[in-house]
Amino acid sequence: MFINAKAGPALARSAADLPFKPLYLSRRLRSSTSATGGGAEHDSARSPGRDGPAASVDFDQTQRAYKSKDSLELLRKPVAFKTKILGQRAFDQLMKMTFYGQFVAGEDHLAIRPLIQKNQAFGVGSVLDYSVEEDISQEEAEQKEMDSCVSAAEKESIGEDHREKKYKAHKQFSDRRGGVTGARTYFYADEAKCDQHMETFIKCIKASGGSSMDGFSAIKMTALGRPQFLLQFSEVLVKWRQFFSFLASQQGGDGTEALEQRLELKQLQFLTTLGAKGDLTIDMLDWNSLIDDRTKISDLLVVPNVELGELEPLLKAFTEEEEKQMKRMLQRMDVLVKHAIENGVRLMVDAEQTYFQPAISRLTLEMQRLYNKDKPVIFTTYQCYLQEAYDNVTMDVELSRREGWHFAAKLVRGAYMYQERERAKDIGYEDPINPDYESTNIMYHRCLDYVLDEIALTRNANVMVASHNEDTVKHTLRRMNEVGLSARENKVYFGQLLGMCDQISFPLGQAGFPVYKYVPYGPVSEVMPYLSRRAQENRGFMKGALKERELLWKELKRRLASGELLHRPVL
Repeated sequence: MFINAKAGPALARSAADLPFKPLYLSRRLRSSTSATGGGAEHDSARSPGRDGPAASVDFDQTQRAYKSKDSLELLRKPVAFKTKILGQRAFDQLMKMTFYGQFVAGEDHLAIRPLIQKNQAFGVGSVLDYSVEEDISQEEAEQKEMDSCVSAAEKESIGEDHREKKYKAHKQFSDRRGGVTGARTYFYADEAKCDQHMETFIKCIKASGGSSMDGFSAIKMTALGRPQFLLQFSEVLVKWRQFFSFLASQQGGDGTEALEQRLELKQLQFLTTLGAKGDLTIDMLDWNSLIDDRTKISDLLVVPNVELGELEPLLKAFTEEEEKQMKRMLQRMDVLVKHAIENGVRLMVDAEQTYFQPAISRLTLEMQRLYNKDKPVIFTTYQCYLQEAYDNVTMDVELSRREGWHFAAKLVRGAYMYQERERAKDIGYEDPINPDYESTNIMYHRCLDYVLDEIALTRNANVMVASHNEDTVKHTLRRMNEVGLSARENKVYFGQLLGMCDQISFPLGQAGFPVYKYVPYGPVSEVMPYLSRRAQENRGFMKGALKERELLWKELKRRLASGELLHRPVL
């Protein structure tokens, strides 16, 4: 890693994503279109015809929305939506017949292939997601999390470190399933289990490559290694960010004087050994160095101590096994990327809790810098319920532009809001979540508009609009029209969960837009914990199903009246 002591005027904006990231802070003039969303007054949306006429998409047209479904499948949907009101025992009994069949593609990569191919015939691709989750007790989850998030050094010297409380394990929140709406959760058991998860992801990648021409596969980084490393690396990144914010606040100007006053440059190892050039820049070792066995990951886990004027390790010591565990997590990620490239599949790295996310985002970006040079292979994820979402998106877009690689991202609203809010309040740090739902909508559209403008300017960025919100989809189509983006360019994708919002997905696909279903699969018993929590906890999901139920019954009545009740999809 290298750092330049000549801080430029842009230093004041450096807090968005430091350390280990070059700063590039110029801003292009963007569209003045309102970021508040809107669009509810339109019943359909049109996309431009850069390569042809504009496409009209009507999300209330039931015949087109459910053309891929026979009537029994339509009848199953309302029943699946209604299972929430049943008791737990009846709910479990009906799961196989209704809920599982509605929202899960099948038990393995062979069983899911017919559904994937049928959806593709109607213009809808797949993001494969092996959604198996351990069905363990709260006590087991808490024990596993505390064991895997606390280092040997911390256990030996309780209370002697200077760790930030946000990035330490807390028993009352160690069961990460609590308050989570739908996202599957992995708890670290041992390295062999992480290898099993990697092999499962590899099968998922191969299944995606064998079932479609342009599929995605989703992975979670917490499945691939001990979460202790993600906590520690996240804290290091945030402390460097705070350090440069401090520099920018000192004595105005460009911050150089503050750097010279507060820190003796000769004492900073990375300055003397790696040199400094250009504007203030911190950069991480490249991805190949990170996965090299000769590189000690613990050497990166150092933070600046302004009072002492020197760097200090985040922890006093790391055991040899902890070094190996950190390395193996990165090496497993690299194996997955190489399999994705070999199989022509794009890899989507899911977002997780904010105390893991700085590390997940940083490591994903390092992979993008290496593997997205020619085309978008690695997609990162931004949770737009976070107050810092826009800063993170804009900084990463501008870094990709500066270095010449393909920016690729999925935009979501977020899955951990209740848990994040409660944890921040109880432990005592700033709530990272936007104050209300409308603020999150504004943030989502603001991030989306920025990326759409970038696509229009450079044709070198890509975004998946992962949303069940019809207004957001309509907003996207209008903005594509305004900036001259065609569906055929395959730069803007749409994503919804399997079994939900078919009235959005299939009309989009049949109109020529790249649209994908997030396709969970896995054995019934092992997917049930994930599905049960989604059904019982996600209130927004059940509320959003009301319109779809109305459209389903409308289509069933239409088929009955027209003699098409025995309709079979024609591929």
